[in-house]
Amino acid sequence: MATSQEFCESVIEAFSIAGTIRVRAMMGEYCVYYNDKLISDLCDGQCLLKRTPTSDALLQGGPLSYPYEGSKQLMHVFDDFDNKVLIENLLAGMWNDLPEKKSRKKNGEKNDPF
Repeated sequence: MATSQEFCESVIEAFSIAGTIRVRAMMGEYCVYYNDKLISDLCDGQCLLKRTPTSDALLQGGPLSYPYEGSKQLMHVFDDFDNKVLIENLLAGMWNDLPEKKSRKKNGEKNDPF
């Protein structure tokens, strides 16, 4: 079951209180970016958050799920879209936990530091 556009828009609206949210369609589902870092997948009508130290602490005891069949990465199932304080703390903490985006090398650039 693919994720509906309405569900995607409701997640964007809920998460927008924490900062800039961007969504990209990916193989019939969606990837959610918070301030340019991938934080979540929207799969089968569920919001699945990446596991980080912050999400593990704040969502402790909550359900975990695989985003797709054959996936090796469990993710947090998130559905508390009315809890604005939790959303702000969760996304800010996850953003700090996740690594910086690596810049891509331009065509022809070498790995030479000199």
